[in-house]
Amino acid sequence: MPDITPLTEGVIPRIMNGEDIEAPILQILGVKKINTAESERIRILISDGQYFNSYAMLSTHLNFLCEDEQLKENTIIRVDKYITSIVSKNDAGKRVFIVMGLTILHPGDQVQKIGEPVNLLDAPASSAQKAAPTPTSLPSTSNNKSKSAKENRSFSNGNNKNTNLDQSINAGLTNPIASLSPYHNKWVIKARVTAKSAIRSWSNARGEGKLFSMDLMDESGEIRATAFREQCDKFYDIIQVDQVYFISRCQLKPANKQFSTLKNDFEMTFTNETVVQLCEEDASGIPEIKYDLVPISQVANMEPKAAVDVVGVCKEVGELQIFTSRTTNKEFKKRDLVLIDTSDASVTLTIWGEDAVNFDGHVQPVVLVKGARINEFNGGKSLSLGNGSNMKINPDIPEGHKLRGWFDNGGGENIKNPVSARTGAIGVSAEWRTFLEARNLGTGDKPDYFQTKGVVYLIKSQNAFYKACPQQECNKKVIDENNGHYRCEKCNAVFPNFKFRLLINMNIGDWTSNRWVTVFSDLAEQLLGRSAQEIGETMENNPTEAEEIFASINFLSYIFKIRSKVETFGDTTRNKLTVQSATPVNYKEYNKHLISIIKELTGINKI
Repeated sequence: MPDITPLTEGVIPRIMNGEDIEAPILQILGVKKINTAESERIRILISDGQYFNSYAMLSTHLNFLCEDEQLKENTIIRVDKYITSIVSKNDAGKRVFIVMGLTILHPGDQVQKIGEPVNLLDAPASSAQKAAPTPTSLPSTSNNKSKSAKENRSFSNGNNKNTNLDQSINAGLTNPIASLSPYHNKWVIKARVTAKSAIRSWSNARGEGKLFSMDLMDESGEIRATAFREQCDKFYDIIQVDQVYFISRCQLKPANKQFSTLKNDFEMTFTNETVVQLCEEDASGIPEIKYDLVPISQVANMEPKAAVDVVGVCKEVGELQIFTSRTTNKEFKKRDLVLIDTSDASVTLTIWGEDAVNFDGHVQPVVLVKGARINEFNGGKSLSLGNGSNMKINPDIPEGHKLRGWFDNGGGENIKNPVSARTGAIGVSAEWRTFLEARNLGTGDKPDYFQTKGVVYLIKSQNAFYKACPQQECNKKVIDENNGHYRCEKCNAVFPNFKFRLLINMNIGDWTSNRWVTVFSDLAEQLLGRSAQEIGETMENNPTEAEEIFASINFLSYIFKIRSKVETFGDTTRNKLTVQSATPVNYKEYNKHLISIIKELTGINKI
């Protein structure tokens, strides 16, 4: 018989009294499956060699150990993570031991029962005295007890509904999310809000109303909660993402997996009795929001409708689009962003509602998205904010700071993998037009986009750059005060320095015509192969060399994606063309495009 790791004798009473024990060694004496309406729970009889406890269960994510017959009778385990939960307030509170993580040290067929353990309920008072519990999910309550009810920020739908909540908090009687079920309604959870949806309206045969949902998380798991009608109005502005709350008196029901990807068989619904209280002091024991970040280049290989966490720099921002649904006659607002990262890939992210209205992309912020939904169209993948998604601007995380430094030091100048590009569209998703065909575009309320193969004829070196605010998030032109200082009216500040920004007017043409177009700083840097700072300094110190830099791309061909919009300045109306992207010609793909046009003109496709 192999050497057997000794059990941690006498530890079960200490655990059940709320003491935090690190990695106790215990033996499983029995396993029993308990079937509920929607899930299966595993109850275990567990021993420390001196006492055994029948009020012990596996977390549902460990059920596979029982199904694979790894937890046979007499198996010795090391409990790597556990929580205890009050399941009854009778007899001073009955506490259940929930195993969240374990390591099998010795399979059951290799050992025998160790010791002659007695039932924990028969333990002497000196060993198993039921002390006031101190669960890992709650901080010390000494300060809470000294607070008056008026000092607690509680929100409920009744005058005295928060009384039981305050009592539970003060007594340390919070429940882990993993222990919740429809058969136990007297509970209080302490959880962090990881995501909150926008308010949505609904209408069906039973009536109409509005709702919002949120995702809650503690150390034991996650759960979706939804507030309807009056509860939606009451709690929407109160509940904020990243904050920790005490929540009680919600209805639990089987989870609708069509609308939630969380690993929980149940979901919560706010009722008229629901109580929510902000945890204003110690949020220890509640994990921070975790991001499973994926490089943008990998999005192309992921399945449609999957959820993904990404972080990228907003390289481009589209116009706000407002449209009305044909089926529901509801108005929607959306905006498309282009995110890039160090994988030299780009992807389109669609944001909705107030996020779309309020988004300021001119400062090219870092955007972090949790739970973005992957969409697929014509071979290209894109992302969209949906229910349960969460977006942060300029997040304070290492990955965000790394991206900021990468981009500010010239990263993203040559994006090789446009994930959202449609198959066969040569890196851009706009219709092919010649300059002659595009002459009437951009006359509507929204800009039009087209792409063409063009040749660079000339770049105006005059006024090709300007001195901008040195602040990272600001590109406003500064005023030279002629005393060694520069003033930015947007930031309302004076600086001893500035940064150069390019603003180039360039004449390009195709076989039908030629037009003057505007190219902004980032794309101009990409085309010229120099930074704006380098070009600006060269223009001031050596204009002849600067002219050579501009002339270096004359008569080169690119596939241009162009924005067309008719603008009015005073009494003058003109069609302004702005280059959105310029990529070297992939002649293999371009020839396919020409062949398709020839077939269409000759009617070959109709034969």
